[in-house]
Amino acid sequence: MSLPHLSIILPAYNEERRLPHTLEQIFSFLREQDFRAEVLIVENGSTDRTFAIAREFAAKYPDVEVMREERRGKGNAVRRGMLAARGEYRFMCDADLSMPIRELRKFLPDAIGEFDVAIASREVKGAVRYHEPYYRHLGGRLVNLAIRMLILPGLQDTQCGFKCFRSEVAADLFRYQTIPGWSFDIELLFIARKRGYRIREIPIHWHFDADTKLRAVKDALLMLRDIFCIHVKNLRGRYDPQD
Repeated sequence: MSLPHLSIILPAYNEERRLPHTLEQIFSFLREQDFRAEVLIVENGSTDRTFAIAREFAAKYPDVEVMREERRGKGNAVRRGMLAARGEYRFMCDADLSMPIRELRKFLPDAIGEFDVAIASREVKGAVRYHEPYYRHLGGRLVNLAIRMLILPGLQDTQCGFKCFRSEVAADLFRYQTIPGWSFDIELLFIARKRGYRIREIPIHWHFDADTKLRAVKDALLMLRDIFCIHVKNLRGRYDPQD
């Protein structure tokens, strides 16, 4: 059997409430496409029925794989899925589907041409935000300002949870990823820039979810620590290509 054109990697931590609806939307979308796709659900230390629900869907859909990543942290879960995926393009997807799944078509070559990394952006021209409180938007812009000043100049939205990688690029970047938590996106994009990969920001329609697991102040402080650690690791050669 030929390899899938697309892999969707879905990290899932305590998602028993949202996961069924999210998976139904993903499979409904995939049934309409003219390419083969696989869905990798990476359960990540949940204390609810997330793993059992994922297994129930895998029993119904042949192109679904469920795996367990015992180490906590979204970065660990996404890394596990990306390195296990077989698709020519590999798309990381938040379980809340704050970006409607049909937007995924914007990230594929027939829509945007050649690329290495395509990242969803809520800030570039053409993007639309829905129902986001003003204070959350302001906080997000302040965080992005810090990211642009300290490590990734020019990128308007590094933290949106929807990103697509060519298979070869995913295999390279995630091999060198070290950060397990929220800042793993920053580390990956830093390595991508260091390697000279083409990064595209894709404007999306994005819907605010009040049930977000983001802890605004605490996660922002952890991000600043992680940015410092990325620079130290870079100086020590941690991200240099290794045979």
